[in-house]
Amino acid sequence: MPTPFEPEIILERPLMAILGTSAADGSPRTAPVWYHWEAGMLCMLGSADNASTKRVSADPRVSVEITDFDTTSGRLLHLGLRGRATVAAMDQALFERLLTRYLGPKESWNPWFMDNIARIDDPEGRLILLRPDSIFTNNVSFFRTGPDILPAR
Repeated sequence: MPTPFEPEIILERPLMAILGTSAADGSPRTAPVWYHWEAGMLCMLGSADNASTKRVSADPRVSVEITDFDTTSGRLLHLGLRGRATVAAMDQALFERLLTRYLGPKESWNPWFMDNIARIDDPEGRLILLRPDSIFTNNVSFFRTGPDILPAR
C-alpha cells in the first residue's frame, strides 16, 4: 500500500534528517542533522572534530532518513537516501543557504547562536556531502484516511 512520491516534496522542506554512519567497530550510529539539497547532492553540517564527520571519513557508506509526520492530518512521508559521502571544507555561501532554510532571513539570525553554535567563519567547519546512489520514497499517509492515502504535498 505504500506509494512513491517526488523526493523534492521532502528535500525542499526544512525538516530534520537522520544521518546513519558506522563506528570503527561496525556498530551503527545515527545523528540528527540539518540539510540542504542542491544539484543532486545532500549537504549536511559538520566540523573537523565532529564524530559523524570522523566516521564518514573512515567509512563513507551512509544512509539518511527524512520523515514528514503530522499526526493531526495523518501525513507520513518517508524519504531514504543511500550512498558514499565525502567530507569537504566549509563552503560559506552554501552554509548560509542551509541556515536560511532553517532560520529564515539572515537579518533574523540569533547572534548568540551564530557566534557560539553555527560559527560560520570557523576554519574547522566541514560539510558532509552525499550524492546518493539510491533514493526511495514511501507515502504511508493512510492511518487517518485509510484505505485512501493522503496526497503528498
